[in-house]
Amino acid sequence: MRFLRQSMIGFFLAACSVGLLVWAGQMVGGALQDRLSKESKAPPARERVFAVNVVTATPGTQTPVLETFGEISSRRTLELRAANGGRIVQLAPVFEDGAEVKRGDVLVRIDPADAEATVQRADSDLADARAEARDADRGLALARDELTAAQDQAELRERAFTRQQDLAQRGVSTAAATETAELAASAARQAVLAGRQALAQAEARVDQAATATRRAEIALAEAQRRLDDTVLSAPFDGMLSETSVIEGRLVSANERVAELIDPHDLEVAFRVSTAQYARLLDAEGDIIAAPVTATLEVAGVDLEAEGTITRASAGAGEGQTGRKVFASLGRAPGFKPGDFVTVRVREPELQNVVRLPSSAVDANRTVLVLADENRLQSVPVKLLRRQGDDVLVRGPIDGLEVVTARSPLLGAGIAVNPLRGAAEVPQEPQMLELSEERRARLVAFVEANNRMPDEAKARVLARLAEQKVPAQMVERIEARMGG
Repeated sequence: MRFLRQSMIGFFLAACSVGLLVWAGQMVGGALQDRLSKESKAPPARERVFAVNVVTATPGTQTPVLETFGEISSRRTLELRAANGGRIVQLAPVFEDGAEVKRGDVLVRIDPADAEATVQRADSDLADARAEARDADRGLALARDELTAAQDQAELRERAFTRQQDLAQRGVSTAAATETAELAASAARQAVLAGRQALAQAEARVDQAATATRRAEIALAEAQRRLDDTVLSAPFDGMLSETSVIEGRLVSANERVAELIDPHDLEVAFRVSTAQYARLLDAEGDIIAAPVTATLEVAGVDLEAEGTITRASAGAGEGQTGRKVFASLGRAPGFKPGDFVTVRVREPELQNVVRLPSSAVDANRTVLVLADENRLQSVPVKLLRRQGDDVLVRGPIDGLEVVTARSPLLGAGIAVNPLRGAAEVPQEPQMLELSEERRARLVAFVEANNRMPDEAKARVLARLAEQKVPAQMVERIEARMGG
């Protein structure tokens, strides 16, 4: 009986559940039919408005800066070579790589014994030649005196012969006496001829002695020059590099012993494209003396040197493009030949140009300007230069507000909400307060750096001594420290 009662209750509950489900299904179906039977009305469409940053295009005068890379070199670099071979008997105390020398300082002295012996022999030969010249002069004087005496005797013989002929015509003298006088006159004339020949030989001897003397003087000068070449001196103030000899070593003629570099007469060589080179030419096609700034990155400090362009290479160079340009540098402390530097060339000024962010110009060289009702309008411009993150353009945008950043969502006719006065304020360099331990570690590294110029080292140490130090400088030093 109890089982029957519980079964009936279960059937009743199940029937109620099924009935409720059927009723709920009917309600949901009726609601869907009512929803579908009603007309759907679309919500009113609203135009999307974008917020954009704009700047006013203000034309003015801009100085473009051409940035490239170059290499420092010395305008005066001399290879020091031994003019003669021999053994090195003396080296200057400062004859080492990196040493500074003054003009006229004796750097290398080669054993002069052989050269001195050659000079002495040449001096002896010159003395012999001069003695021979004096003897030839005396012989010439004697030959002239002998010729004069022979001429006088010939005149006497001629007068005697003439007198004898006169006596023979008057019948006072004999024919034999006349013939004897004629023979004596002929002998006197022959003696005059012999005297002239002796005089000519004496003159030739004088000329030969003069030639021999000149040759002896040349030989002595050459021997003296070889003796002088045993001493190698510095022709100008500079620094030694690549020294390769020691005292006592044998060197051959024309062997390279060192290289002398003038560290105060530096120039920078850099390569530019042909288009950039054309912008550095004047109306006559000559390169202009544009100002140049060379920057060398040192630990924490950038060394800078000012200069001007002086010349361009004669050719493009095998396998190269563009043009190679040279610029002389003024005072450049800390720079060394071979340094790889950043070169910035200030080009001629451009008139009536506008400086804009590079993101404001698209690939078609157009910009978006703010037109009526805050709608955008596309305007073509002429791109003149790219200056880092900025561009210099020229076009019909004077006084208009230009969108600073293009995006695929922006285009002509789009309504925008302009944000003005959003110009970026130059950020001051981030400063750090160093702990005493970190500061001491940085100072020790800078003081131990022998490659850093003294002037740059003093500036870095002065900055490290301050309470706050630029974060960029600390990062550079720690990057070189390896941590």
